[in-house]
Amino acid sequence: MYVSRITCHVSRLLAVVCILLAAGCAKVSGIGVTTLKSANLPDLQGYLLSHKPDVDRFGSRGPFGVTIETDHVLRVSATEGVIADRYLSAPAEKAPLVVFVHGYDNFKETHAYQAFHVASWGMHAVSVQLPNTGPWSANGRTLARLVSAIHRSPEIVDRRVDPARIVLVGHSFGATAVAIALAEGAPAAGAILLDAAGIGRDLPKFLKQINKPVLLVGADEDVSPTRNREYFYQFIPVVAEISIRDASHEDAQFPAERPLQTLGAGSMPADETQITFVSALTSAAFSLSSTGKLDYAWSSFSAALGTGKFLNARRK
Repeated sequence: MYVSRITCHVSRLLAVVCILLAAGCAKVSGIGVTTLKSANLPDLQGYLLSHKPDVDRFGSRGPFGVTIETDHVLRVSATEGVIADRYLSAPAEKAPLVVFVHGYDNFKETHAYQAFHVASWGMHAVSVQLPNTGPWSANGRTLARLVSAIHRSPEIVDRRVDPARIVLVGHSFGATAVAIALAEGAPAAGAILLDAAGIGRDLPKFLKQINKPVLLVGADEDVSPTRNREYFYQFIPVVAEISIRDASHEDAQFPAERPLQTLGAGSMPADETQITFVSALTSAAFSLSSTGKLDYAWSSFSAALGTGKFLNARRK
């Protein structure tokens, strides 16, 4: 029954996307493919860490192929499973895993391209489906159980997942779920919160309990402020924050507008702010999974801060 409801909701989401496209949504740019060539994941990691960090580098798709499997059940226990789409990077070596969590009234498909994109940069990804009206505290505890299960048995995603390098990504109220999962002890290297929104009396208490580095990538608050976003910077002990000029709350998502398998080596039309979000989160996911810190990502933002593409940068 739950799966049927998800299928119905996804069909409606795809219909909305088609309507928007038919209406002529403005697309100002495209995503190409990086010119970097890497034989394997260690080569790519070594190159990136030995050269000047640049967030714009991650705006293009990465050098690796991606295998996609939709509606896979990630088995948390004998009695609990979480439906997810898997985006598996081609290299044979052990690789990080990035877990995407949608926000209110949204679905795993709304992060399809973001998950595909990070996988093209050598990080496996899953986009999970959780109850999309909350309660977000319950979603956070489900996520914590899932991450713990993957840490114990990475093969429930793929045998090439490195359980020591899991990064969580949450959008809007999905960021609340990610924060609660970290507070509950989910064994992740850190988290990236996409225009976080907070709800619940106990949220500050949970945020204070987080002991992993967190990056908040926000929309332009003059365009679309979100509920209690300021809590995440105020209460998380190790946190950095940037905003993307002219970006809206919805730009922090990136649904695929046609099957990702058909994209080939060409470009994918996208709003510039969507590309900026995906490049920032990819840089941060690489930073957290490769070094356990945000320093690489933070350095990569310098030029974009200088041009005004990013604004309101702060870190503690």
